[in-house]
Amino acid sequence: MFPETKALPLTGERTVPGVPRENYWFRRHEAAYLALAPYCRDAVVLEAGCGEGYGAELLASTARLVCAVDYDALTAAHVAAAYPRVRAVRGNLAGLPVGSSTVDVVANLQVIEHLWDQPGFLLECHRVLRPGGRLLVTTPNRITFSPGRDTPLNPFHTRELAAAELDELLRHAGFTVELLAGLGHGPRLRGLLGGAIIEAQVAVAVDGSPWPDELLAAVTSVTVEDFVIGTEDLDASLDLIAVAVA
Repeated sequence: MFPETKALPLTGERTVPGVPRENYWFRRHEAAYLALAPYCRDAVVLEAGCGEGYGAELLASTARLVCAVDYDALTAAHVAAAYPRVRAVRGNLAGLPVGSSTVDVVANLQVIEHLWDQPGFLLECHRVLRPGGRLLVTTPNRITFSPGRDTPLNPFHTRELAAAELDELLRHAGFTVELLAGLGHGPRLRGLLGGAIIEAQVAVAVDGSPWPDELLAAVTSVTVEDFVIGTEDLDASLDLIAVAVA
């Protein structure tokens, strides 16, 4: 399923495939890629902030071309070696390394919350997209990811967004918001470990205790079908999903 290359280390800043204890987060991100992949069919796609590269590889299965950009040199080299049909480039998202009006789709999944200049980045996305091109964004919902806080719980995040804040940022950058949806747990996940599968993972990460067998079994059992995407009650969603048109 995934290439036999040296895996990137887990840093807390990105998820990687093939790690049992990371499976919940990987499948949660994969579910969003699969939902958005139809927008990339036969398109020239720029993934701005590609991480390990599994998402770019998924999109490359139907896209005409996928160029994956990441600022980290180790990451860009890994993607180039692991996923030959993806064109991997090291670059700064503050100045995307492609010409104006040259791509059909910009994919930015679980990245914008890491950026210091979110409005400037969105203007860059608008610049590189052809008229009518689409920007695909997913990001943790601030309301449920860092509830009751002004600063993110995740030390790698600079600013998390609620649905209304993401919508406003996209419109201010000149986009028309075509879809604003939320990803959440389906029925099985809502009942797994009493509905506390996220809290249980956070607890062992914080105190450094061994993983209970029940937790590991629950996490490794998660599939993309355990997540649901919809447009109702966005403030209760776990991740936000936006499709915006230039």
